Amino acid sequence: MALKVYKLSAERLRLGMYVSKLDRPWLETPFLMQGFLVKSQEQIRELQKFCQFLYIDEQLSESVGGTADHFKRSSTLRDKTAASSRASSFNPNKKYSREDLKKLFPNKSLRVYGSQSELHHELIPAKKIFSELSASVNHMMNDIRQGDRIDIAVFKTAVNPMVSSIIRNPDACIWLARMKSRDSYTYKHSMGASVWAVALGRQIGLPQADLKTLAIATLLCDIGKLKLPSELIEKAGELEGDELAVIQSHVALSLEALNNTAGISEEVYDIVAAHHERFNGQGYPKGLRGNDIAVMARIAAIADSYDAMTSQRVYSNAKSPVVAVKELYELRGKAYQPELIEEFIQAVGLYPAGTLVELSSGEIAVVVSENKMRRLRPKILKLLDPDKKPIKAACIVDLSNNEQDDAGDELNISQSLEPGSFGINPEAIYF
Repeated sequence: MALKVYKLSAERLRLGMYVSKLDRPWLETPFLMQGFLVKSQEQIRELQKFCQFLYIDEQLSESVGGTADHFKRSSTLRDKTAASSRASSFNPNKKYSREDLKKLFPNKSLRVYGSQSELHHELIPAKKIFSELSASVNHMMNDIRQGDRIDIAVFKTAVNPMVSSIIRNPDACIWLARMKSRDSYTYKHSMGASVWAVALGRQIGLPQADLKTLAIATLLCDIGKLKLPSELIEKAGELEGDELAVIQSHVALSLEALNNTAGISEEVYDIVAAHHERFNGQGYPKGLRGNDIAVMARIAAIADSYDAMTSQRVYSNAKSPVVAVKELYELRGKAYQPELIEEFIQAVGLYPAGTLVELSSGEIAVVVSENKMRRLRPKILKLLDPDKKPIKAACIVDLSNNEQDDAGDELNISQSLEPGSFGINPEAIYF
């Protein structure tokens, strides 16, 4: 049988070749999707910058001049992961396609959402939308604490504008979701998880009605925690004895509250019931696995986990978006559905809009928008100079087109920072 996958020096890479595997994890490069056709010299330069060699799928490659010369048998080897992975339910090197994604939603017509507005235009209405939704969520949580029923009609009305804003341009609500205070974790977490869930649903191409379902369900997922002792919720140390079981009981308490609420759809109920279940069966409360978990709940699980990872909690420091994404990626096929994790990375990226970053030059900037092709090089707004003093004329820089600083050294993002670092309030930048 003829060999189809070959190991190739990055220096020998040509247009039209299909890269199926790298010599390092995909997340260590700007190319997060596993497997793609090389279509530009820029892609070649980027791959050569990060990799010494790659694996080329000859069958998926387009006609390339001198192909036989490039695929010398002396410098190739068979991609051994293909055969061994057949014995496993998850193949980390599988190239997921749009068709694989559609199989998860057999009864839905997935669409492609295009950006309908620029970030600076969307941020103004998004702030008003976020403020009004925030007030509704706060009011709802106070009602639950007092034992009152949820007015789901008012709640749905408040959710709709947020969903519409994310459909137009998700970066605005993502920017606002990144600005979380250290207090009221349950309240802020529900808002953040809702934004991430809708952003993921938009990336998948779910109909607007399903995006609204995701928004409502993720906002309601943790309402059961409002019935638990605050000292347990806010405990800084490890949970002991029966404390973990008490915390996990919030799912049942959330469902109890929904049972007493008119107008809750079965799909919302299913999402709340299973958002802590895990793809490999290691979640709770029922230990469901794989397709036994409602697919919308699998989406909510990713959104819930990402927001928790990137939030400051009394018992855990916030992780940077890059670290959180890498951890989720490493758990694909284990805790989370791999196709959905890859779509989440496409939706959120490594540096979401509104992320404060420090550059290799020492300058401080805020991410304005992601670069879908070169995820390590987003568009930024410089705010502080290398001495951490305000720049008089803050300027937007597209790192994909500006690879050197004023001294001629390579310009990169060295780290992401917590909101509020160096006294910077990202909200004040555009408002």
